[in-house]
Amino acid sequence: MKRILLSIVLMLPLTMLAQSQVVRFGYLSYNAVFEQMPEYKQSQKDFAALKEKYDAEATRAENEFQRKFAEFLQGQKDFPASIMQKRQAELQELMDKSINFRQKSRGLLRQAEKDMQQPIKSRLEEAIKAVGSELGLIFILNTDGNSCPYVQPEAGVDVTGPVLTKLGLQAAPSESGTN
Repeated sequence: MKRILLSIVLMLPLTMLAQSQVVRFGYLSYNAVFEQMPEYKQSQKDFAALKEKYDAEATRAENEFQRKFAEFLQGQKDFPASIMQKRQAELQELMDKSINFRQKSRGLLRQAEKDMQQPIKSRLEEAIKAVGSELGLIFILNTDGNSCPYVQPEAGVDVTGPVLTKLGLQAAPSESGTN
């Protein structure tokens, strides 16, 4: 009995200490801030221009295939068997190259977009860390994708405004900081 009483007496200050410490955290929509950054907007323009070049090359290859296919259809009656096979092989090769180019270009475009956005994301993440540190927050939640459908306003701090300010962007009045 004395041990139980002693344990309770010793644990009481620890329990009171744990309850007195308030956990402060922040939250923001990473994507909303990211998409407001001028660098992101420029990367989207650059990406669109690059995609347009890949699309133009794919269209050129498709037009070349269609032209050669039309020539093949027009002349197939007059071709000897060996020329017919050669032309069919050329058409198959053009079609395979076109398909391979489309597939490869999708991968190259995905990588190019990642490469374009990486320095922007790094800058945003540095700003988020700096704001979290300045405000003494334990962590900052990303509310994108409904991953955090509710945040108790008294416990959390909307850090959208401070992060935008840290990035040198003007925060909208409704996003102006702490709750």
